[in-house]
Amino acid sequence: MPYAATIFLSSFLLFLVQPLIARLILPWFGGSPAVWTTCMLFFQALLLAGYVYAHAAVSRLQPRAHAMLHAALLATAVLTLPIAPGESWLPQGDEEPISHILLLLAAAVGLPYLLLASTSPLLQVWYARSRPHGNPYRLFAVSNLAALVALVGYPFAVEPYLTSGEQVRAWSWLFGAFALLSGALAWTTPARSLPLMVADEARARGPGRGDYVLWLALSATGSVMLLAVTNHLTQNVASIPLLWLAPLTLYLLSFVVAFEGKGLYRAELLWIFILAWIAGMAWLLVDSDFQFDLNVQLAIYLPGLFLACLFCHGELYRERPPARHLTGFYLTVSAGGAFGGLLVAVVAPLAFDAYYELGVGLIALALLAAVRFASLNRVARFASLAVLLGVTGCAAYDGFRYHDDVRYSARGFFGVLRVKEYGAPGEPSHLRRLMHGAIMHGEQYMLEGRRSIVTTYYHEKSGVGAAIRSRQDGGPIRVGVIGLGTGTLAAYGRPGDVYRFYDIDPHVIEVARSEFTYLSDSRAQVEIVLGDARLSLEREPPQAFDVLAVDAFSGDAIPVHLITRQALAIYLRHVKPDGIVAFHVSNRFLDLVPVVARIARENGARAVQVLDEPGDEDERARSDWILVSREARVLERAEIVDAGAVVPEDRAQLRTWTDDYSNLIRILK
Repeated sequence: MPYAATIFLSSFLLFLVQPLIARLILPWFGGSPAVWTTCMLFFQALLLAGYVYAHAAVSRLQPRAHAMLHAALLATAVLTLPIAPGESWLPQGDEEPISHILLLLAAAVGLPYLLLASTSPLLQVWYARSRPHGNPYRLFAVSNLAALVALVGYPFAVEPYLTSGEQVRAWSWLFGAFALLSGALAWTTPARSLPLMVADEARARGPGRGDYVLWLALSATGSVMLLAVTNHLTQNVASIPLLWLAPLTLYLLSFVVAFEGKGLYRAELLWIFILAWIAGMAWLLVDSDFQFDLNVQLAIYLPGLFLACLFCHGELYRERPPARHLTGFYLTVSAGGAFGGLLVAVVAPLAFDAYYELGVGLIALALLAAVRFASLNRVARFASLAVLLGVTGCAAYDGFRYHDDVRYSARGFFGVLRVKEYGAPGEPSHLRRLMHGAIMHGEQYMLEGRRSIVTTYYHEKSGVGAAIRSRQDGGPIRVGVIGLGTGTLAAYGRPGDVYRFYDIDPHVIEVARSEFTYLSDSRAQVEIVLGDARLSLEREPPQAFDVLAVDAFSGDAIPVHLITRQALAIYLRHVKPDGIVAFHVSNRFLDLVPVVARIARENGARAVQVLDEPGDEDERARSDWILVSREARVLERAEIVDAGAVVPEDRAQLRTWTDDYSNLIRILK
């Protein structure tokens, strides 16, 4: 029990700190989903470092010397608490984000995370010393069970009830308890050599080069599939908040099942299901009818991911070495996981212009399955070969088809941008559309004479359109826009006006200038600021905007730091006393209306909601805007009233969102 309890606590803290620290730094990098992917890369790399430390300590140090070293490291880690990145790590806007995040995480949680990461292999070795006839590999299942509890518990039991500061303090106290337990076990475990698990193990050969290659390939493929499926579902299908949690939960659950030790994974029984779901995932890559059908996508990809990871991790357990090679085995498995994360988080964005890694991962998975299942029977051999050929064909077809109607495609830290073109030049219907994953971020008619038509969420009958028109009678105006997109709002510009856009993604700025003409055609003075909008506004003197449009919410994944009480206070500082802050809150999965209504009231401002439901008109898209102003009379102007302004809902039971607290669960539709 002491070994199991310490491993459980270490793994619980290991996976609890992941969403905790990611949540703390997410606002600094525009709320991009890529922050989580980069954090995953860091955690996998440090997990590898922890396994390197465990392997080196067990193989090169005497038990007592290692106990002294481990106790000293634990004490040093406790002195670094509490974990929280300092203000000096705030980005300036022109940094390369991936390296900045990795350095930030290393400084904030590096040593505590390293020691937590090393705990599972170390305590399995210590357990094998104290219980010569036990099965130390079962403790790995305990470790992954604790990870499951932490990840599932965080959004439902931790985040809704504790502020960020309270979470950091609670985690730090629990780490102190872990340090005491781990240090005590280091000193009390017998200092004997690793036992022989079976009578003839002393004569058993050690793992060869082929074993290490197989372990590496299996663990890397499982890691690639985890991140590739997560990217596919959250970027290409629907940016549902917390959707990343389901794939990671299934990934960890596959470790629990595979390493539990009761033979729940049996290739001779499961091969047909594994092959069927590999084929199903490949089929969905090319089936246009279900490309955005969330129910079908989840029904295929989530069970498919679990079976894929169960195959990879079940084969790892089946090929596990004797206990005396335990740390080398886990070191290789961790290296494979880190390598898979590196491929998806770093290599793929540099090498690909879209999300192709899912197809590549499916090919690798099908190849490993074909090699393994060929030894079962003739039917499995031919079926696995057929699946391998089919998956390869589907992945290749998906890569070529992705560029249909696409003029421009680029992939960066903030996702994949595509410019799609419809209709022929010279036709009235000729238009270009900007897509970010599965979300449209604006479109423009390209025929001369139609290019100035204001389209999609920004039409004259939309909330932001009404806000801008209500200010135009008094002469030139200043408009700020958080989120550039295609630059559509610049079409409202008149001589003397100033339109100042803030965007964190340099690719968006490039596309708005090269593929669309709203910015160049505008009669207003257009300014563009690169960097996170909130951080930029915090550094700037008051801009005296007549209207400030907060347009970072047109997708389903929202940057939470742009919709807090403190954020609105910053916006109000940058608008005139009678200025308007317009929040774009269109969202399929989250009800952001009461959130904005509450922060408006707590900042002493009034708010109205303008919902535009255009029906089948081509140039308009459904939009939902909340207009906020200190002056109630401003929101009663004819342009805003005629747009259908109503008082927004303000739920009394909803806790105010602040920089230290937010809760997506409570506002799910």
